[in-house]
Amino acid sequence: MIRTDGGFDFLAVPGRGNSNPDHWISHWCGAFPNSSRVLQANWDKPEPAAWIAQLDAAVAMAPRRVVLLAHSVAVATTVKWAAQANESQLSKVAAAFLVAASNVEDPDPSFDLIRPFAPMPLKSLTFPALVVASRTDPRVTFEKAQEFASAWGADFADAGDLGHMGNEAKLRLWPNGLLMLGRLLQKAGL
Repeated sequence: MIRTDGGFDFLAVPGRGNSNPDHWISHWCGAFPNSSRVLQANWDKPEPAAWIAQLDAAVAMAPRRVVLLAHSVAVATTVKWAAQANESQLSKVAAAFLVAASNVEDPDPSFDLIRPFAPMPLKSLTFPALVVASRTDPRVTFEKAQEFASAWGADFADAGDLGHMGNEAKLRLWPNGLLMLGRLLQKAGL
């Protein structure tokens, strides 16, 4: 069981489109009373500086430490924010659950909207993190996701064959994801 009274809050960081009602982030925000969502001005055409600034503002305004729940290009947003955030801001992050880390450096034209997030930072995060990857994700190879986890000093979880683990996967409450999140919270001492 995931505790929602442990002196921290969940901060959801959705990817492009802001996660529809079937998305696991939306279900988790509904299930966890201590959750909120980072809102972006433009969900369809992500702009790195604006998205990072919104995440920074949300962390700054959080009354307690946060566990970040990031999906897709929001993983790039999260690690880019962490690479430039000050010590005070970083200390507010208890852990990060990083799902389907899109490879923003992929040269395929279908990645044009997220390529402005390149290059992906490859330095160790200062907080516990878990990278969750699907073996059939069209936005990042399984091997590249493993490389990201290693570079970030994060644990790695194999989610099986779930595609991009976004709206189309219809994971809803995603029980296996909750188990992974529970292990991350335990590792973070939450």
